[in-house]
Amino acid sequence: MTSLAATPPMGWNSWNTFGNAIHETAVRETADAIVAMGFKDCGYEYIVIDDCWTRKDGRDSNGDLIPDPEKFPNGIKALADYVHSLGLKIGIYSDAAHLTCAGFPGSYEFEDQDAQLWASWGIDFLKYDYCHAPVEQAVAIERYRRMGEALRRTGREILYSLCEWGGRSPHLWGRSVGGQMWRSSGDVFDSWTNFLVVEHQWYGMGIDTLIDIAADLFEYGGPGGWNDLDMLVIGLKGKGQIPGKGMSFLEYQTHMSVWCMACSPLMIGCDVRTLDQETAALLMNREVLAVNQDPLGKPARRVRQHGPNEVWRKPLQDGSVAVALINRGSSGSDMTLRASDIGMLDTPKLARNLWTQQDIADFTQALTHHVQPHSTVLLKVTGY
Repeated sequence: MTSLAATPPMGWNSWNTFGNAIHETAVRETADAIVAMGFKDCGYEYIVIDDCWTRKDGRDSNGDLIPDPEKFPNGIKALADYVHSLGLKIGIYSDAAHLTCAGFPGSYEFEDQDAQLWASWGIDFLKYDYCHAPVEQAVAIERYRRMGEALRRTGREILYSLCEWGGRSPHLWGRSVGGQMWRSSGDVFDSWTNFLVVEHQWYGMGIDTLIDIAADLFEYGGPGGWNDLDMLVIGLKGKGQIPGKGMSFLEYQTHMSVWCMACSPLMIGCDVRTLDQETAALLMNREVLAVNQDPLGKPARRVRQHGPNEVWRKPLQDGSVAVALINRGSSGSDMTLRASDIGMLDTPKLARNLWTQQDIADFTQALTHHVQPHSTVLLKVTGY
């Protein structure tokens, strides 16, 4: 029986909103908002501090990492105690090299010391990046195994999130090094399409590209180990500290639909302290979240593709099926769901629209629905 990450982890990560400007007050206020606004009741439980939380000039005389005293004047343990007092869990960040992505001290060759330090603070989650590390797959496996073993030796249950960006196929070895989730792509930005980040001369990933990545990796996710499609960009609306000019409501809705169907971890990236109702509706629809958190833990499979129109199927524990009708094209389209697409041929079926939370049709052989460009109709189909 898998206890840790039996369903995809849910929570909030600091990077997309705060980046280098993360600080103790923001983390406390975010934790307060996660509880007060109902996110905790929906299953969001991890509050993860990303890069830039330490002093940049090195470790102390004992070799320990030092929380930045200006950003975290009371230290990480006091902050962890506060987050735990709210019934939430807290996460931290490091890198499998001597430096993190932002140039702060990493954990390579300090794995046991850092893991013991984090455990003493009450850390529940580690996001472990791969900047400044060798490109070889064998080296990545060895470095991630070192930290996985170090976390295990602490005796504390710490969820291990591998942030290797998919280039060395972590879906094939992530579980074996102790990971419960592994990034499957480069950084996802606040955009529907990929675009060039000029100052770094590399491409940021758009939501449309991640749809294909999710389709390729569906068979590797399951209870205890999940394909991580990256943090959610819902709610940033072009104002986060990551690149991207924002997306439409329907594009953000497709983003959430695909992440839920693919059983990706759901890590909010926007500022939940100043949340608008539209964003809250996307992040806290309990019927949509139930697809992601279904105990069967089977990621969706793309079962039909015709031009930009796709049908995805995800079996659920109660015997019903979640279905996504995705229109990746630039114009609206009438899409037909066939009984043969979902393996429910002769049974009368009820289709429920999960975003509107309305039963929409009884059907036996086929159901046609108009799907707007870049949007997704998310259904639960139940036989009776």
